[in-house]
This record gives sequence, structure tokens and C-alpha cells, in this order.
Amino acid sequence: MSLRMPLRPVLVCTALLVVAQGGFAQIKVAIVNSQAAIAGTSEVKKADAQMQVTFKPRLDEIQALQKEIDALSNQLQSGKLTPQQENDVNNLGKRKQTDLQRKQDDYQADIKAFSDEVLQKTGGKMQAVVKKLAEEKGYDVVLEVGTTLYFKAALDITADVIAAYDKANPVAPAPPAGK
Repeated sequence: MSLRMPLRPVLVCTALLVVAQGGFAQIKVAIVNSQAAIAGTSEVKKADAQMQVTFKPRLDEIQALQKEIDALSNQLQSGKLTPQQENDVNNLGKRKQTDLQRKQDDYQADIKAFSDEVLQKTGGKMQAVVKKLAEEKGYDVVLEVGTTLYFKAALDITADVIAAYDKANPVAPAPPAGK
């Protein structure tokens, strides 16, 4: 009985070592920066350029309105206005400020809706591309860069993901400006 007790832990430890050596297969891991991957696709770049063109007139209108408000503010600060003129300029400034706020709110809401639509459409396709790329390259796990404390740069497949996405989702070039 005294021989059995010391041998049992030794045998268990030996068995665990044998199992551990054979039981740990090497896991192939990759890291992707999904935000950079989405932003780097041709599709999103084209959508961003389209958004800039589409919303530029509204942005110009907002900036012009802001300049008008600034000019009215300068008039008020000049001290050259009569009390009646000062009152009129003040009321006009308040109306323009309200109009500016409304236009800015509408502009921001429309920009957000446009962006959300593009990101939703792209995000779903991006997941499929990452999965396909992981299967092709034999990755067992693909982690998001934001959830990783440390990784070797060689594990980052963001550029590969962008290339695979652009290959799977070709974008027609934008028509030349002015046509």
C-alpha cells in the first residue's frame, strides 16, 4: 500500500503530460481592424465621395448662414445702430440662429442615416469576407483589434481583408465630374 500511493500521483502526472502534449494543437490566429477594413474598401470610399458631393450644397448653405449670423453679431457689437435697428438686427439674428440650428440638425441626421445605411450594407458583406478568408488561410480564430491587448503585427490581416472585400465586391468607377 505504501508503494501505491506515491506511484499514483506520478502516473497521473505522466498521463496528463502525454495528453497535454498531444491534446494542444496549434491554433492559427489572425487579427483584423474591422473599422479600418470597412473604411478602406473601395465601396465605402466611393460612398464617402458620393456623400461629400451630395451634401456639399447643404453644407455650403449652413456655412453661408453662419457667416450672416456673424455679420449681424458684428453689427450689434459695432455700437453704430439705433435702438430700433439694434432690436431689428437682434430679432433677425435670433431667427437666423434658429434656422441654422434646424438646418444643422437636419444635415447631421441625414449624414448619419446615409452613413448608417452604407455601414450596415458593408458590415454584413465584410463578415462574410472575413469568414471566407479565414477558411481559405486556415485561421481558427479571427479577433477584432479593439478587443486584443497585444498582438504581433504579422497577425494583422486587415489589408488582406480589404483586398478580398474589394475583389468580391467590385465597384464601378465614379463618372467624371461635370457629366
